[in-house]
Amino acid sequence: MRDLSVPTVPSRSVQTRMAQETAERQAAAGSAACLAEGVGAPSALRRRLRQTVEVLGPELVALSHDIHEHPETGYQEYHAVAAVADLLRRHDLEPQVGVYGMDTALRAQVGRTGESAPTIAILCEYDALPGIGHGCGHNVMCASSVGAFLALAAVDRIAQEGGGEAAPLPGRVVLQTTPAEENSTAKEILATRGMLDGVDAAVQTHSYAADVTHQTWLGVRRLSVVFRGVPAHASSQPFMGRNALDAATLALTGFGLLRQHLLPMDRLHAVVVDGGEVANVIPERAELAVMVRSKYPETLKEVVARVEEVLYGAALMTGTGVEIRTDSFTNEMPVRDNAPLLESWVRSQRERGRDPLPAGVLSETIAAGTDFGNVSQRVPGIHPLVKVTEGPDVALHTREMAQAAASPAADTAVVDGAYGLAAVSLDWLCDAGLREAVQADFEASGGVVDVEGFWAQ
Repeated sequence: MRDLSVPTVPSRSVQTRMAQETAERQAAAGSAACLAEGVGAPSALRRRLRQTVEVLGPELVALSHDIHEHPETGYQEYHAVAAVADLLRRHDLEPQVGVYGMDTALRAQVGRTGESAPTIAILCEYDALPGIGHGCGHNVMCASSVGAFLALAAVDRIAQEGGGEAAPLPGRVVLQTTPAEENSTAKEILATRGMLDGVDAAVQTHSYAADVTHQTWLGVRRLSVVFRGVPAHASSQPFMGRNALDAATLALTGFGLLRQHLLPMDRLHAVVVDGGEVANVIPERAELAVMVRSKYPETLKEVVARVEEVLYGAALMTGTGVEIRTDSFTNEMPVRDNAPLLESWVRSQRERGRDPLPAGVLSETIAAGTDFGNVSQRVPGIHPLVKVTEGPDVALHTREMAQAAASPAADTAVVDGAYGLAAVSLDWLCDAGLREAVQADFEASGGVVDVEGFWAQ
């Protein structure tokens, strides 16, 4: 008999099998589509950009390590935002801190201004996970985004000062830090407050255990569910009570049964936040924190409706009241990646010696969520993944990933990601034809979605 004081160790057979399937699908799919030479920014300008990023490299890695050593949860990223602001100021760029009513949100911009100037935003996350630290690698992502912005600013400044034959940036680049990706939907809040006003496209990366162009990112709806019952003595008069914890238990049981009827990529998970205080009193109150996920906006809405029916049913069965609370801002929408922008990303990464997997190679089983989806439903965008680990089987939101996020592989990813984001931005700014292709792909995949009014429809 095993030692029941410790949990069992999960089998690695699933990861082994998935790695085999990934290799098989990669062999069948071939290489990811890549932007051809002659499209995007001139090759000479991209070479200058690469050189600029290399010079910035030590500062970017230092920023990544600094943020890694000072993990802060959502809306508490005061050290991180100060570190980013200080680095920008050392490069003679003055950011705005505390923008859109959010203390730890920062904004800076370079390039040509004016309503007609094409504008691309580089988004930047830096929040950590409670108890784990940077188990999602946001420190790496932050340094890459800041590095891309600094590199583009340097290229623009050199051109304005008459260095070489390059012209100044033919548009505007915005650096926008977006706090609280892990515990909130800050990008949605920022978007409703004007973050994307005048922005035509947006880009950012994500840390991972592989280089991937597009991985499935599920839409997420967060529910806070409160059951209210009637307290009573649990021994002498339990019949006079209405047990709120029973309602929560039935809801969790209903979720388990509902999972049989969900799509393979749907996810439904919950924890008991409050289940009573003492065992000899019928719990008057119980609270669940619930997360519902699905691959498409319309299927997300359908699953949420089913979940709400389970919650109402649990209240009916127990004679309790139920209140379903949702955030005042729409939660995460599925990410919609833009094909031409991804082709630019692939070209940039191959220039760095990487070869990102094309869409459909990595198993959708490893799907998660991000509020970048809310951005990608409003403007064309990409959210590619960059390998920051030595091995392929380090999972996000683990202590192993937190350790990897400060490794030599992560340091390399900082610089490669910075060049990638800068190159995509430069390609987009320099080539009107590419911008048209980006917009055409965005319109073909659904165009602008009314994210703010999605749940009211």
